[in-house]
Amino acid sequence: MPIEHIVGMSSTLNGKVPTLLLSDMTVPLWGLAIFILWTIFIVLLLLAVRIRHLAAGGSVKDFGTPNDESLLWRLFRVHANLIENLPLYLGVVFLLTVRGISGTTIDVLIVVYIGFRLLHSLIHIAGLNPKFRLFSLVIQFSCLVALTVLALL
Repeated sequence: MPIEHIVGMSSTLNGKVPTLLLSDMTVPLWGLAIFILWTIFIVLLLLAVRIRHLAAGGSVKDFGTPNDESLLWRLFRVHANLIENLPLYLGVVFLLTVRGISGTTIDVLIVVYIGFRLLHSLIHIAGLNPKFRLFSLVIQFSCLVALTVLALL
C-alpha cells in the first residue's frame, strides 16, 4: 500500500498536502478515535472527582490509596486500564491499516472490542461485581488476539 494512501495525501495538490477526510476513516480507525475520546473523557472525569475531593477537605494522599469503595480509586484504575490497553489496540490498528486488511470480520471484532472496552470501564466505575469486568476483559482480549492473528496472516 503506498504511503500516500495511508496518510491521505491529496493527488490534486501534487501529493504535498495531507488531507485526511472523514470518509477515509475505517472501522478500526473509528474505534481508535472512540478509544482516545473515551480516555480523554475519563481523564476529565477523574480530574473533576479529584478537585471535588480536595474541595471537600480530602488529601492528595488519597489519590493513590487502594479502596474499591472509592470512586476516586475506581476512576484511577479505569484510567490506568485504558492507558495499558490503548497501545495494544493501536498496534493492531496500525498492522491492519498498513497491511490493508479489512472486511466484515475485522469490523465486527473492532465493534465488539470497543463496546466491551467501554463496558469494562463502566462496570469498574459503577463498582459492580468484578466478575462482570473479568467477563468483559475475556471478550476484549479474545477480540484483540483474533484481530492480531488476522493482521499477521
